[in-house]
Amino acid sequence: MERTLSEHGFEKSSLIQVLLSIQRRYGWLPQEMLSEISRQLEVPYSQVYQVATFYKAFSMTPRGKHHVKVCNGTSCNVRGSQTVVEGLERKLGVGRDETTIDGRFSLETVNCLGCCSMGPMVSIDGEYFGNMDLNELDRILKDFR
Repeated sequence: MERTLSEHGFEKSSLIQVLLSIQRRYGWLPQEMLSEISRQLEVPYSQVYQVATFYKAFSMTPRGKHHVKVCNGTSCNVRGSQTVVEGLERKLGVGRDETTIDGRFSLETVNCLGCCSMGPMVSIDGEYFGNMDLNELDRILKDFR
């Protein structure tokens, strides 16, 4: 924590960058770390918490080793993203914003992945997969087991 804060010069204006660094390092933002960031940057805890919970990039709970995002935007939704989400929920045994018991996968829906013409879109660990269907989903998930 100390190293991360010093890399950003203990500047209040670097709050988001500090949170991003912690998120990258640990995969989530433990509450103790938010308290420590608040203390060391001299930013009210409520402000740190508000930023951490506002942006989708941050997670207040541990995420799985593989982070699965399904686009739920209008274009993807019309093209069947709901079927993909339901298929993932069945295959992984979790609901949205949950992590599998073994900690391997987290499932999340997002408003847009920016590839509307290729919907439904799925992103796993930042790798994008378009025109997703349940058969393709089975094939892709095997690569991430």
